[in-house]
Amino acid sequence: MEPGQPGSRGFLPAGAIRRWPFLVLMLSILPALSCFADARHFTFVYEATVAEPGEVEAESWATWQTGKTTDHGFQEIDFRHEIEFGVTNKLQGGLYLADWTYVSSKESAGFAFSDAALELIYNIYDPETDPIGLAVYEEIQGGDRLFGSESKVIAQKNVGPVIFGYNATLETVWHGKELAEREAEFQQSIGASYELSRHFSVGAECVHEVAFPDWSRGEHPVVSGGPNFSIRSGRWWATVTGLIQITQADDEPKCQTRAIVGYAF
Repeated sequence: MEPGQPGSRGFLPAGAIRRWPFLVLMLSILPALSCFADARHFTFVYEATVAEPGEVEAESWATWQTGKTTDHGFQEIDFRHEIEFGVTNKLQGGLYLADWTYVSSKESAGFAFSDAALELIYNIYDPETDPIGLAVYEEIQGGDRLFGSESKVIAQKNVGPVIFGYNATLETVWHGKELAEREAEFQQSIGASYELSRHFSVGAECVHEVAFPDWSRGEHPVVSGGPNFSIRSGRWWATVTGLIQITQADDEPKCQTRAIVGYAF
């Protein structure tokens, strides 16, 4: 369940800006590619480590989806802008300042604000010193006629230059007039990343999703997978993942690209 399900407010005529998503995605990551810090190794998989107390980092996300069989012109790009901060050596907080979305489909096209969110990650075990790293994650979202909760269990293990990660996520959303509509999604994601050097790493991620409209019987699972790479230097870093849908869900995007750029203060 991607952030930023748009309403009809502020949408432009379909076709007027149909080519924007890829351009906006590229422009959002190019400024950071010249000098990249300690990066996320994944974009769909969260890691069990947390920031040190007093550390602050800004992150910008862009997720581009395209290729629905039922809507050949479909494109969606979701944006998130987050400030992360270390609270203790076990607890990290985060504030998503704004989640917003651009959608182009056969019905309409345009931009819409979705929500803002608060995030907490608590580290239980360290992936370097303990047999397996473990953390729990909670995110609360709120917006115009929208309230949501996202809970994760995060596992991670570092073996030399290789980082393995696994997440189990349950997301629930209430939306619409008086928040009368509801839906949920269960997601599992797994990834592996190999550090080629202190500046570069490459790997792969796989995402398994099951949606529960109106909290009823689950739909058919959607599975996507693909490569990622990360680059970092100094205080900057950037990580990009490309996923291709492996299953045959015609009403779900066939391709996804997610880029996250971070700067540590």
